[in-house]
Amino acid sequence: MNQFPMTVQGADALREELNYLKTVKRPRIVNDIADAREHGDLKENAEYHAAREEQGFCEGRIQEIEGKLGNAQVIDVSKIPNNGKVIFGVTVTLLNIDTDEEVKYQIVGDDEADIKNNRISVNSPIARGLIGKEVDTEIEIKTPGGLVEYEIIAVDHI
Repeated sequence: MNQFPMTVQGADALREELNYLKTVKRPRIVNDIADAREHGDLKENAEYHAAREEQGFCEGRIQEIEGKLGNAQVIDVSKIPNNGKVIFGVTVTLLNIDTDEEVKYQIVGDDEADIKNNRISVNSPIARGLIGKEVDTEIEIKTPGGLVEYEIIAVDHI
């Protein structure tokens, strides 16, 4: 059984969604199906078929989340001593040496990655280039636009 790293925030978000699906959405869909059944002939009943389809999606998502949580290795980086080394879960501040621009990324599990919120997958080229490196190290990262040189200026365990 492969375990996948996940931040505490990522696991909490999945548990919240799972709770919503089981306590709010699933009962509503069951109600919708019961209401639609009362309308008679099920072959011609669009509401019934739509509700059954939604039920399939909902149950599929519940199983998917339960599977992910079951295989998750939840890592609370705030409980790990900060020795300046880049590890899963940390927030890294990088300085682009050419442009003098600073950028911050949190290294997260695949399902948690969200580039708009500067959360990058541990399996992304940037994260792979950073893991194991230390503060004040200069690194080159291959990006779609070519090679970019960065200096690691901070590693935070938030």
